[in-house]
Amino acid sequence: MKYPLTNDFKKIVLEDIPLIDVRAPIEYEKGAFLNSFNSPILNSEERHIIGICYKEKGNEEATKLGYKLVSGKTKEGRLKSWIEFIKSNPSTTLYCFRGGSRSRIAQEWITEALNKEIYRLDGGYKAFRNYLINSLAKENQNYKPIVLTGFTGSGKTIVLKKIKNSIDLEGIANHRGSSFGAHANPQPTQINFENNLAYALIKCMEQDFKHIVFEDEGKNIGKNFIPQDFFDHFHSGNTVFLEASLEERIENTLKEYVIDSQIEYINKFGKDLGLNEWFNYIYSSMDRVKKK
Repeated sequence: MKYPLTNDFKKIVLEDIPLIDVRAPIEYEKGAFLNSFNSPILNSEERHIIGICYKEKGNEEATKLGYKLVSGKTKEGRLKSWIEFIKSNPSTTLYCFRGGSRSRIAQEWITEALNKEIYRLDGGYKAFRNYLINSLAKENQNYKPIVLTGFTGSGKTIVLKKIKNSIDLEGIANHRGSSFGAHANPQPTQINFENNLAYALIKCMEQDFKHIVFEDEGKNIGKNFIPQDFFDHFHSGNTVFLEASLEERIENTLKEYVIDSQIEYINKFGKDLGLNEWFNYIYSSMDRVKKK
């Protein structure tokens, strides 16, 4: 039975291929890829223990310890998790940090259990991450950007979502891009923001649009920041100013920042706690604005 590798990262993006990330949770939480499922071969504590063994006794002893820690029922449980995911997602690909021992061993165990070939990423997380970051570089942009701007409440995001050849930076950052722009759910990590932006960009560029539309943003969207090279490129485009009456702007702002925002908090925390959390957020945001 073969243990195939793939470095067709573009295909993974365009086809939304499911991924099993066998890294430890402590690694996964810092950043991963869209459509990935964290089912580690070593949990964070086991990874730490093996790391110490590797430094003190070398690779051979660390590998032996790894097999010892992940054996018996522990191995069965982890293998079961991978197999269940693969049965629901037959095109699944595996990865660890560099495409080394962890994903290779997982691949061998899965192949033996299923009698079926399963791919793993050549170069692992690091290689795929480099591919995504490289896609954001200025020299790799094959379109002319258009920047949609306008006053707060003019409905820029509403218009943007109706345009096929557009990328919603605020949607990717899960933030409205203002002092009161946070949603009830947290923003992605910076790594995930960059990865998700790259996914959206690659898919958009694959359609050979001559122009891609972006909403006018500062370098930071909440706690996420737009990579400088990409920021410089999309801000080099022509600007379209969206006009709206004062009444329309008030209506849009009320809906987005009050009504819809309260609904988010209520859905997450329940009615009473949700409204309380929302008011606390608004007050804290006002305090931050006053201190500027």
